Amino acid sequence: MEVIISKDKQELGKKAAEKGASLIRKAILENGEANIIVATGASQFEMLTELVKEDIDWSKVTAFHLDEYIGIPDTHPASFRKYLKERFATIVPLKKFNYVNGDIDPKEECERLKKLINNISIDVTFLGIGENSHIAFNDPPADFETKEPYLVVQLDAACRQQQLGEGWFSTIDDVPMQAISMSVSQIMKSKAIICSVPDERKAKAIKKTVDSPVSPMVPSSILKEHKATWLYLDKSSASLL
Repeated sequence: MEVIISKDKQELGKKAAEKGASLIRKAILENGEANIIVATGASQFEMLTELVKEDIDWSKVTAFHLDEYIGIPDTHPASFRKYLKERFATIVPLKKFNYVNGDIDPKEECERLKKLINNISIDVTFLGIGENSHIAFNDPPADFETKEPYLVVQLDAACRQQQLGEGWFSTIDDVPMQAISMSVSQIMKSKAIICSVPDERKAKAIKKTVDSPVSPMVPSSILKEHKATWLYLDKSSASLL
């Protein structure tokens, strides 16, 4: 895992987007197409702003959705489908975007997504790290063993508090208790991982990620076992390193 520290989140976003774009272009050049996974949340704002500006033949790119709350419609301010449509999927002319639908039976949705992604090689995963060190919605202790690509997960208190703190919900009671999340094993299958993590509130999680032994109690620590992961930080998120 390579750690890149930028002066601020704007520089972080630009560097992460440039690296991700170069990997997408490389995949298209070598294979005629590219498959990517796209994350959401406040940590991805700057990166996505820059990524959509990159010179990429998006008509050759298929994207997969990382996670989604169970039980909220895609019109809800916190919906990750809404987020991705507004900040990415309707801005660039993708070949296809495979959304996670949290409005239908979650087990059936996991099976549907499994059929879509099972035989797909993912070229680039764009990722964040939560304040509790989660990746996607794999809160600690994360399941490192399952081979299922998508799971129904319970959101822990720290995760739900983060969603409230970022302004997606009015009260803690409004934050869903469950989500559909891409599994850790599926994330780790990606050929390359671009992990963007700005802000001081993520500094403790970053220190754990970098300094702790690999453990389900620090889900993001497993990224150290991936051979092509770039961790993009700003001075604030890197302040405890």
